[in-house]
Amino acid sequence: MSIAATTVSYLRQYSLILTTAESCTAGKIVMLLSEIEGSGQLIESGYVVYSPQAKQRLLRVNPETIKTFNLTSCEVAREMALGALHDSTANVAVATTGILGPDDVDGIPAGTVCFAWAFQSEQGQSLFSRKHRFAGARTEVQQLAAEYALELLPSYHRRALAGEQVPKTLDER
Repeated sequence: MSIAATTVSYLRQYSLILTTAESCTAGKIVMLLSEIEGSGQLIESGYVVYSPQAKQRLLRVNPETIKTFNLTSCEVAREMALGALHDSTANVAVATTGILGPDDVDGIPAGTVCFAWAFQSEQGQSLFSRKHRFAGARTEVQQLAAEYALELLPSYHRRALAGEQVPKTLDER
């Protein structure tokens, strides 16, 4: 079973509706899920946002966060995920921002991707983030990052179910 098929089954099992906020993965997370029959009932929306202005306008990313931490940062990914949930009927958001390559940018190595997973429940929001570096050409990194985002969704959801909430500061991950 593919990662996308496993994720669709998980979303269905837990009545999760997904929205994404994708930069470097350019909609690939939604695309992978959409290849699975019946997944349309589990996908609310997908934002593809490359520019800082789009991240700010559509996802409420604070310009100071970008200025302080850079576009490729867990802090920006976290704000993207929360922004995607804000005006959505979804109860889970996945966000990606990173450098596909082939070159490093602003001292950030090519293949570096920052992820965030946000969950909305009656108890509140839970938010998790992680940075990972992938090896390979641009399209390989993009595919690997999209699969990684889906693969880790269940484990972060289980942590959210266990009561982990949005931390007071972004340093607590």
